[in-house]
Amino acid sequence: MGRVTSIEIRPARPDDLPAVAELRCRWEHESRGTRVTPVEEFAPRFAQWAREHESTHRCAVAAVDGRVVGMAWLAVLPRVPHGAAFDRASGDVQCVYVAPDHRGAGLGGRLVDAVLDQARALGLERVTVHSGERAVTAYARSGFAVSPRLLQVEFGHR
Repeated sequence: MGRVTSIEIRPARPDDLPAVAELRCRWEHESRGTRVTPVEEFAPRFAQWAREHESTHRCAVAAVDGRVVGMAWLAVLPRVPHGAAFDRASGDVQCVYVAPDHRGAGLGGRLVDAVLDQARALGLERVTVHSGERAVTAYARSGFAVSPRLLQVEFGHR
């Protein structure tokens, strides 16, 4: 990784979106071995998607010496109102990724903590995550725990 002069964990800015799109492509290629759309085509579409969904999908980035090297997303999901609380929401941590040459420095944990801080500030009832096997202990360090009541049905992915 070399000498680092600054590390910043912060909300993504519009000018970060091309770098975030590239990280998303790298994550897809690394985790699934696929790359359907070239990054040159994907990045502008991704940036447009992020702008259109900024009220429901918030991105935190890790910038090392001004270069975006990691991301984590918080999806905010409205919940059905009930008598004691009309405005309700929960969250889901999605797409946490740190470039391989910057792993092992705690950036992933700091990104997760940043989106959890956002969730607390928004007053979310709970935050979930669908973790890869290697990351379970990292999420546990941030306070995630197995819940016997949270169930899922998988339909595969496109």
